[in-house]
Amino acid sequence: MCFTLIFRLSNNGAKRHLFSINCTKFQLFYYSTAPANVTNSSNLLVDLLVNSVGFSKEKAISTSTKVTCLKPGNNKPNLVLNFFEQIGLHKTQIKTLVSAYPGLLFSDVDNTLKPKIKVLQEVGLSGSNLTRVITRSGALFHTSLDTFIRNLDYLRELLGSDVDSVAMVIKRAPWLFSRNLPKAMPPNILLLERVGFSSMDINKFFLRRPLAMVQKTEWLESVVRRVEKDFGIPRGSPMFKHGIEAIVNFGESTLKMKLEIFRSFGWLDSDILTMVQKLPYCLTASEAKLRKGLEFFMNELGYKSSYIASHPTLLKLSLEKRVLPRNEIFKLLKEKLLLRRRLCLYTVVSYPESKFIENCVLPFRYELPELYELYMKSKG
Repeated sequence: MCFTLIFRLSNNGAKRHLFSINCTKFQLFYYSTAPANVTNSSNLLVDLLVNSVGFSKEKAISTSTKVTCLKPGNNKPNLVLNFFEQIGLHKTQIKTLVSAYPGLLFSDVDNTLKPKIKVLQEVGLSGSNLTRVITRSGALFHTSLDTFIRNLDYLRELLGSDVDSVAMVIKRAPWLFSRNLPKAMPPNILLLERVGFSSMDINKFFLRRPLAMVQKTEWLESVVRRVEKDFGIPRGSPMFKHGIEAIVNFGESTLKMKLEIFRSFGWLDSDILTMVQKLPYCLTASEAKLRKGLEFFMNELGYKSSYIASHPTLLKLSLEKRVLPRNEIFKLLKEKLLLRRRLCLYTVVSYPESKFIENCVLPFRYELPELYELYMKSKG
């Protein structure tokens, strides 16, 4: 009927006007009906988010607008919420997850969610570890099951029979499931092997810096060049691998900013190189931590940049929890002339806690009975 009318329209102008009116009525009827259903479904979703998830009305309305798969009579949201509760997610965790990934509410529980949870449980994730993975990356549920399993199989192949390592990297970086690991990682593994990393080194590097292993190989090559040429750490040095691990943490602009902090305190580039070659991890400290450390050691204690560069551990230790409390004890012992052998602050702050108590607190408990209490109080 419709095709006949369309054919006649091309030959009869009068009928064209009549049909266009009928067609318009049809379109008005169609579009006035569909939005009504969608609106009703949207209202039901808003009610669900408020009553079952704990959203405010405003947040629920905002979240519902991000969902494009609303259909009348769709019971998936209730099934998904029930499933999340069954696997141990608390209401606050569900709220966080749905807020970040509202589309999850329309996942297929039996064909999408359950199979992935089962796979995660098979590698040793359960309880709080499992819920942590889920809440940290709901995106893993948007990855196809085939991709999910393929990535997990690759992790098992890479890390071997060490189930704990597989579980650890998933906990640390659940977003890995959204990548194509069998394609992204092999070129970077080959690069690290060429510059002297063993299989064990690569596994450790991956566990600590998973993001670096899925970057473009050209980027990782630039990190290797920077460690070798800019900081003068040769591949044969024990610090070379640590240098790679430190530098992959930040981009070029962040690195320049950190180096400028040292220069602002009068450091020469030779001092900076000495420090990095001795302890590359110094560069991983936050800018605020570096400034506070340099302010204390150089401006308050009067240390020279060359001394700090040759004792870089000073900048990695916690100023508030370790250096300052022990410095208070060290100053007091010096004032009371109780130090029976020559000690410097570097040695004092380098002691493990038990050795510090044994060497710098307990021997003076009779001369200064308040020493231990003072130390604990200064630690906060």
